Amino acid sequence: MKRLFCSLLAILLVAIAVAQDPWKISASNFDPRNYYGITVANGMIGIVSSPEPFKVKDVVLAGAYDQYGRGRVSNFLRSFNLLNMNLDIDGRRVDASTSKNMVQELDMRKAAFTTKFDVGDKASVQYTYYSLRHLPYTVLMDVTITPKKDITIGGASVMEAPDALRDVQNYYNEIDRPHVTISLLTSSAKSPTGKLLMCASNTFLFGEAHGKEPRVIHEMWDNNMHLLKFSKQLKAGETYRFSIAGSSITSAHHDDPLNEAERLTIFAKLEGRDRLLQFHHQAWDKLWESDIQIEGDAEAQQDVHSMLYHLYSFVREGNAYSPSPMGLSGLGYNGHVFWDTELWMYPSLLVLQPGMAKSMIEYRFKRLEAAKRNAFSKGYKGAMYPWESAETGVEETPVWALSGPFEHHITACVGIAAWNYYCVTQDKQWLREKGWPILQATADFWASRVERNGPGKYDINNVVAADEWAENVNNNAFTNAAAKANLQFATEAAKLLGVTADPDWAHVASNIPILKFADGVTREHASYNGEGIKQADVNLLAYPLKEVTDPKAIKKDLNYYETRVPNEGTPAMTQAVFALLYARLGDADKAHHWFRDAYIPNLNPPFRVIAETKGGTNPYFATGAGGIIQAMLMGFGGLEITPQGITQLKSVLPTKWKSLKITGVGPEKKTFVVK
Repeated sequence: MKRLFCSLLAILLVAIAVAQDPWKISASNFDPRNYYGITVANGMIGIVSSPEPFKVKDVVLAGAYDQYGRGRVSNFLRSFNLLNMNLDIDGRRVDASTSKNMVQELDMRKAAFTTKFDVGDKASVQYTYYSLRHLPYTVLMDVTITPKKDITIGGASVMEAPDALRDVQNYYNEIDRPHVTISLLTSSAKSPTGKLLMCASNTFLFGEAHGKEPRVIHEMWDNNMHLLKFSKQLKAGETYRFSIAGSSITSAHHDDPLNEAERLTIFAKLEGRDRLLQFHHQAWDKLWESDIQIEGDAEAQQDVHSMLYHLYSFVREGNAYSPSPMGLSGLGYNGHVFWDTELWMYPSLLVLQPGMAKSMIEYRFKRLEAAKRNAFSKGYKGAMYPWESAETGVEETPVWALSGPFEHHITACVGIAAWNYYCVTQDKQWLREKGWPILQATADFWASRVERNGPGKYDINNVVAADEWAENVNNNAFTNAAAKANLQFATEAAKLLGVTADPDWAHVASNIPILKFADGVTREHASYNGEGIKQADVNLLAYPLKEVTDPKAIKKDLNYYETRVPNEGTPAMTQAVFALLYARLGDADKAHHWFRDAYIPNLNPPFRVIAETKGGTNPYFATGAGGIIQAMLMGFGGLEITPQGITQLKSVLPTKWKSLKITGVGPEKKTFVVK
């Protein structure tokens, strides 16, 4: 009964967003008190929407951490809110009270967020903002005003420092050239401990010819806020457009962030609006060559596009950053990197966007030495990756969470991710230079981590399980099976590269126990006796670990553990694994049930953004999106990562779906179809 209530409540909450258009999520008549913003991001800078006109809730920059707030560990920092602005019409400020008929829409195809509204009988207003895909640190907002009568407008770009920053410095620079005048609104501030210098700069882009554009005035309000403003008289029926381009960067990204922020903004100004949007659209068109197309279920199609859109938005090719569970949608989980990356988000991106996956595994490669120091401090060999990781790769889990010292399966997840990158790309040079060092060090960790208590009893004791409600337990199913896989993959990599594998790796792998109940059901850990579970653990041994391969055994484990997941308090990816496995087993109805149960009760208004748990309020949960996209690709789509590349297994679709088409798969951009 409780589950039915949660499902009905979720459906009511998201009814505002019409789930039909495959690419656009629209919302109107929304309640600002029950509003969960949606993110526009380019893998580096994220902008979170607000119900207030011309306001942005958050600006989040990947890689910008400092120690402040909860937990005595590093946290994501809010960046300068460089897109907030004011609009006055005939001297009156436009706000929620003066804005009527408001509609907001995310165009996922173009990664553009648009707000439209009327200001009484004065004007119709529209603005669209973009986190420019081709320019990692730069954003653009486009504003159009169509007067219903002659009016005078006043526009102001407002730069305000977040509360946590200190030593704020505000600057106004004007660069005057024969062909252009550039007015720069710039701010800098130190992060809470002074570790980072955070900088932002923006400017207006006008459509008028040089010398005829509005006069720009700089105003200083206080130490934390200043603005650029202009005024313009408009005639009835004549649409007027202007834009704001801005850049945000820190000393974590550049040695001279203050000057670089202004250079990047000048670059955007002189590229001009049309070229900026041309290159932005081209970049997203390229990403969407890798797509999932569902025939026969418009709601699922829109929701799956939203999940893909968020994964693509939170990761960027060509760097060494990796997404947190909430991506760039806010400060959730302090912006730290967990197993959520390697086990849940990474496989989907590896199949569809190998370049993005390379950035994610590069993040781990660059922090390998920190992982070795972590192993040393716990008395182990090799590399022990931290449960929560940020900029430096040291353990960043708050001390009250036992997962920091004990949730060791993360190390196997990293090793497996490195092997899978080779499997998909077949890049042997990468394997030699970067994959092998990760695999070797993580295998050495497990060889030192096991306790050798006789044949078949190389125990891994005292861990926090993948099911995190099981703390300080022995021989956890997922931890043990993942360690075995890590050791086996390191041995296989050595053979491929013609180097000598440590023979102890294969020996240890063959002696790590996977516990069973008397009836053959896999036992989650040595003291497990049927308690409720927080999240998938045993069922991951069928996928992705391939430890349990017999369909009868897979089904037996599913039948047992799907009844151990409570209705509330569990993360979205658990049900996604159930959906994936049932699709591979040929049970279309159960697969569809768990597919919907994985996310429908987790949706929040007005844009159907996914929270971590049913009825939760902390979107956007990219981990859950990654799990559900894996259910689409590897479950309904039947895709399988093998040492020879990506292949396709037999699978089934929900009865309602007519076909599933997956395009742009792997480096060869293959297409797979299921009907």
